[in-house]
Amino acid sequence: MKVWFVTPEAAPFAKTGGLADVAGSLPRALKDLGIDIRVVMPKYRQIPQPVMNKMMFLGYTFVDLTWRHEYCGIFTLEHDGVPFYFLDNEHYFYRDWYYGQADDGERFTFFCKAALEVLPVIGFKPYIIHCNDWQAGLVSLLLDAHYRDYRHNGFYKTIHTVMTIHNLKYQGVFPKEMMDEIIGLSWEYFHPDGIEFHDKINFLKAGIAYSTRVTTVSKAYAEEIKTDFYGENLSGIIRRRSNDLSGIVNGIDYENNDPKTDKKIYANFDADNLDGKQKNKEMLQKELGLNLAQDTPLIGIISRLVDQKGIDLVDRMIAELLDMDLQMVVLGTGDKKYEDMFLWAQSAYAGKMSANIRYDHILARKIYASCDMFLMPSLFEPCGLSQLFSMRYGTVPIVRETGGLIDTVIPYNEYTGEGTGFTFRNYNAHEMKDAVVRAITVYKRKNEWKNIVRQCMRQDFSWNRSAAEYINLYRQICGITVTK
Repeated sequence: MKVWFVTPEAAPFAKTGGLADVAGSLPRALKDLGIDIRVVMPKYRQIPQPVMNKMMFLGYTFVDLTWRHEYCGIFTLEHDGVPFYFLDNEHYFYRDWYYGQADDGERFTFFCKAALEVLPVIGFKPYIIHCNDWQAGLVSLLLDAHYRDYRHNGFYKTIHTVMTIHNLKYQGVFPKEMMDEIIGLSWEYFHPDGIEFHDKINFLKAGIAYSTRVTTVSKAYAEEIKTDFYGENLSGIIRRRSNDLSGIVNGIDYENNDPKTDKKIYANFDADNLDGKQKNKEMLQKELGLNLAQDTPLIGIISRLVDQKGIDLVDRMIAELLDMDLQMVVLGTGDKKYEDMFLWAQSAYAGKMSANIRYDHILARKIYASCDMFLMPSLFEPCGLSQLFSMRYGTVPIVRETGGLIDTVIPYNEYTGEGTGFTFRNYNAHEMKDAVVRAITVYKRKNEWKNIVRQCMRQDFSWNRSAAEYINLYRQICGITVTK
């Protein structure tokens, strides 16, 4: 089975968030299970020069945006056994930032059209085009409107599409005038069940409306986005596509994130021998200037410091939490009010609080390996990767019951001893604090706590499991006849 995986970013080439981790890992897992998958993304200026030097130039084509006739260079590079293709146009992709440009609508219209145009040039005819997030949202619509019945003697005729929503909040909304001026779409597609969105156009909505199947990154989130609260003004079209919607939880790279072999942490350990985890805690406390206290629970937060991640709940409770017998380490950037709050707490609670207002992937790995608990009180969380990393490294998550956090963290049951974390349901600061108190209470019962740690570490959130679910979806699609 041939799959064309369309993504605006992929690790290690370009990354702004979790999508890049997915696009860098899922294709390899799919290939290992026998899928002929190839990844296509923009050739950004930020891609490291040593990586660019290894790319091979395959040729070029041209992409028409109404009257514009734009060059598209095609480069390729194999990474972890998966062919990656990079679409080159310096006018659109040689920018200081990946997104947030005034002409993002035009830039990613070019990308969507180019992702279709290059297929005959490279001689790859997929059965499925797998699109990711709003930047790839126009592919399915353009395929139906311009390519399926009209280009290259039926080359595109039998191609199906999958649209994966990684975060419904980001949709790609632009003025409707782009229909004529940039995209070149007939106005027959501008209606409430199509690309129209409050008298504008919406790239993600187009992907939801015109793709063969729609997925999101957890089963719980797939249900949540059908409601008005979580639906970000798209709950109507999502409910209409509910029979074609499914949730598949993301995975993490177990090979590169293994506490038994990881060279980025202070000491190695596994579920059968947790001595190294205590050594990691001691070394992190030393590095960050925290009091050396092995019996004091250490809570980690690695996050964007924004409301979506529940940081407003932490803000409400920060003094009450730090008045308890615990320590906290925070890593991340975001809203200045939250950055300042954590810096204040570090000053007011010296030796108990460490605020690291930056992104540092090495420190992040050390925090996952060293902390006793990991706090994720998110308002909404499509999937979440941090709780998966924390469990992989034996750090027990404390999470709000939403989205992927529901699907991945099993609430601890003191009577049966089953569970992998501590949860709270309502978006309420006091409920969050109660969950922390419950975790600390169990933490003091050392044998019981070690059992929870081992249960976390023995969970399987590898990409192989997720990839198998995607393959089942692809096979379901194989039985569908294209009827445009």
